[in-house]
Formats: sequence, structure tokens, C-alpha cells
Amino acid sequence: MSVGITRKEDDPRIVYKDIIDMPHHQSETHPHMSLYDRAAQFMPFAALTGYEDMIDEAANASKIDLDE
Repeated sequence: MSVGITRKEDDPRIVYKDIIDMPHHQSETHPHMSLYDRAAQFMPFAALTGYEDMIDEAANASKIDLDE
């Protein structure tokens, strides 16, 4: 059996009984964000654009030609 937040209650539903059935708040002034826009907020981005190309150039420049 699970324990409540204060460890005195047997069930967390007892602790949150006053808020557990409340409706979820929906703003009347701000429209709901689409899942596409929400995903775009958290999508990774290339902070160091061109960094990999610079590393490749440095690696190619430092290669020793064994034929010489």
C-alpha cells in the first residue's frame, strides 16, 4: 500500500482529495499551443553550426602523407 505525503496517510488520494477532481485550467486569453509548435520548442538545435566541418578540415590538414 502506498504512503501519503506526510507519511501519516495510507493513500495519497486522501492528501489530494480536495484538488483531485478539479477541472484542468484552460486560459481564455491565450490559445492552446499545438503539439507541433510545442515539439518545436524543445527540439534540439545546432548551436555550433559548421563546427563539424571545421573539425574535419583540421583532421584532413593534420594527416601525414606517408608517400612523401
